[in-house]
Amino acid sequence: MMPSGDRTTRVYAEIDLDALRFNLESMKKNLHDGVMITAVIKANGYGHGAVRIAQEVEELPYLWGFAVATFEEAKELREAGIRKPILLLGYVFPYCYPELSLLDIRPAVFTEQMLEQLEQAAEETGEPIRIHIAVDTGMTRIGITPDERGAAFVQKAVTTQGLITEGIFTHFARADETERETTEEQFGRFGAFLNLVREKTGYRFPVRHCSNSAGIISYPEVNMDMVRAGITLYGLWPSCEVRKNIVPLKPVMSLYSHIVLIREIPENTPVSYGGTFVTDHKTRIATIPVGYADGYPRSLSGTGYVLIRGRRAPILGRICMDQMMVQVDEIPEAQEGDLVTLIGIDGNRSITMEELGDLSGRFNYELACDISPRVPRVFTKSADKVSKRSEG
Repeated sequence: MMPSGDRTTRVYAEIDLDALRFNLESMKKNLHDGVMITAVIKANGYGHGAVRIAQEVEELPYLWGFAVATFEEAKELREAGIRKPILLLGYVFPYCYPELSLLDIRPAVFTEQMLEQLEQAAEETGEPIRIHIAVDTGMTRIGITPDERGAAFVQKAVTTQGLITEGIFTHFARADETERETTEEQFGRFGAFLNLVREKTGYRFPVRHCSNSAGIISYPEVNMDMVRAGITLYGLWPSCEVRKNIVPLKPVMSLYSHIVLIREIPENTPVSYGGTFVTDHKTRIATIPVGYADGYPRSLSGTGYVLIRGRRAPILGRICMDQMMVQVDEIPEAQEGDLVTLIGIDGNRSITMEELGDLSGRFNYELACDISPRVPRVFTKSADKVSKRSEG
């Protein structure tokens, strides 16, 4: 019989804060002395819980601050009491410019119109706005061009009233690949542009940064002043081509549920929508109250598996919005109320996000970010639960 349980009995994501700190320390050891780390916690900390992640690591002396994607993400951190610098990595819309100055949030800047509008916002509030200039060295996404025109933009930025030109950065497009030439060319363009800026303007940026997670692992020679730790912060790998023996990582998120029903069904019984799976013998199946609305990929229908009592239980038929069925013929002791591991370790077996990515045709970044807000996050530290809360 199913226990009454609590709000985490249906499904919960366990966030291991000790693993989080371990990953940061591992990355720090691969950096040159004096290089700072920025924790990228956009998309609710890649689904892990941005506020709690920030609270856990903010006091680390080598942590420069945090990076997010939207103003709303940055504002949530400030309202939660986070005080270290916050950098917005993408385009920042004008509606929030006045609050950038009041909340001390750094925008990425790359157009003259942005400079003019930010100058006006700083004048209105009476507070300066610190900016980081984005440079496009090969990502072809956002940024100024690394040439004479770009140098002229920098000159305008450093002389614009109300703006403090604190940083400059670029982003590697292929640092997670074995092929190194493209990344080295991007870094070469960035370095040459910084020299050009120094020659034309005499200005040296206090904070220069270009390395993402893959760069932290594979290109320690390009650390510069700061690196941006994203997917590796959460113990996940940028790609299968990144060497795993340089910086050890521990997965931060595990995903658990419980069996709510076990039945034995006869031969020739269809299971789930569309009857895509039909039993060919008397089969024992377990129903698990998790589905694609929780962020579990529907594409794992008929190909994925879960762990129950340390053994694999294959998914039968299509995954539903809120439920799925698995086969437990080979786990005769399985019973209603048993813990189900969807991502994580059970006994001697494990299911990683990388493995689920391979099976589902997605990848680990996407899987982590897509874990639904309706899944409670349970934060653990030193094997003890320190809090239970949902992060939107």
